[in-house]
Amino acid sequence: MRYAVAIEKAGDNFSAYVPDLPGCIATGTSVSEVKNEIHTAIRFHIEGLQADGLDVPKASALRNM
Repeated sequence: MRYAVAIEKAGDNFSAYVPDLPGCIATGTSVSEVKNEIHTAIRFHIEGLQADGLDVPKASALRNM
């Protein structure tokens, strides 16, 4: 499953979040770093939901090209 990720410039670093996974966030000093961190955060978030017996939200973002 592919989730949309929003990346924002935040002062001297970058932050990222996943709209379909509330609370799934990451920060980094570069876009490359925050991309790596958010991928790790997504895996960790989904594993936590599954461990707690909760449903994993489906990706709702559409890619429009």
